[in-house]
Amino acid sequence: MEIQRIALNGWRNYEFATVDFAPGINVISGENAQGKTNLLEAVYLLTGGRSFRTRFDRELIGFAFSSAEILADVTAHGREQTVKIVLRQGQRKQIFQNGVRKTAAELSGEFAAVLFCPDDLNIIRSGAAERRKMMDLAITQLRPGYGALLSEYHRLYDQKLSILRDWREKPSLLDMLDDFSDQMCRVSAKLIRYRAAYALRLDAAAGPIHSEFSGGRETLSMRYQTVSSVENPLGAEKEIYYALCEHQERHRRAELDSAQCLTGAHKDELVIDINGQPARAFASQGQTRTAALSLKLAEREIFRDEFGEPPVLMLDDVLSELDAKRQEFVLNRIGGGQTLITCCEDEQILARTGGKVILIRNGSVR
Repeated sequence: MEIQRIALNGWRNYEFATVDFAPGINVISGENAQGKTNLLEAVYLLTGGRSFRTRFDRELIGFAFSSAEILADVTAHGREQTVKIVLRQGQRKQIFQNGVRKTAAELSGEFAAVLFCPDDLNIIRSGAAERRKMMDLAITQLRPGYGALLSEYHRLYDQKLSILRDWREKPSLLDMLDDFSDQMCRVSAKLIRYRAAYALRLDAAAGPIHSEFSGGRETLSMRYQTVSSVENPLGAEKEIYYALCEHQERHRRAELDSAQCLTGAHKDELVIDINGQPARAFASQGQTRTAALSLKLAEREIFRDEFGEPPVLMLDDVLSELDAKRQEFVLNRIGGGQTLITCCEDEQILARTGGKVILIRNGSVR
């Protein structure tokens, strides 16, 4: 999979810009806050109409604009395609593929990209929300419809949370509580099965990479956890739904008292162990970075196996965060596909990565 060209209009800090990419390594260079990550974000939006930085499309439109547009030529699944995404304030985004109107779900799986950014270096030590986000971004590209399920779950969660916070002032809100709880359990059952299946593939792919990375000295493993009543997150959707309903019923009073949603897919966790110990609590700084790198490189392998070709790999200002050994490990594994690397004006990294150099300055491309 490759992106040949992208044009941005009113996107973030880009008034108008066109970028042509090489099929191999592309080094996107510039000082901080010039628009390097904004460019990668635009490329990422082509994978399923979603940003990796925000849930809200309005934040993607430049401050001085009422709309934003992305137009890109990509190659995927042996076909050349043109993707256009239009964002307007107060309206739903419009997506076109080869001139035909598409939904975000229909766009998913047509073009894939794996992003590795500085925040991912801390994913091992962060809370469960960061690991759920990592899985959600990947599964949205792999499984059409997952993104729509996730959006529906967020909507239900927000509405139920409003009921739990306001019911004392408006007791009539409780008439809707059970219905929202039931809908959340139904959507959660679907999300949990998707996440558990992906976690299984991630465990199988990341383990060997981490072992190679650590010279065979460490073992990386992971397991998926959801609410206690769900015994088998890979089981039948109906059984997971019933187990969630049971958990919900037991915690209904606690939800009313605490004004918090205590049942659902937002409670899920991906537990990551290094040598049998929880990485979040016991991993050193070096182990944390090695594990995070292994997870993202494993994601790339899963995508390649799924689509039969490597996805676009995007490394956002990551190499400067790594020591020489980890830099070499990453650079030795980025062949065989297109890579977009952002960095500051660092001549050493530019020389080592080679490829085409794209200079970004204040939303302009040279």
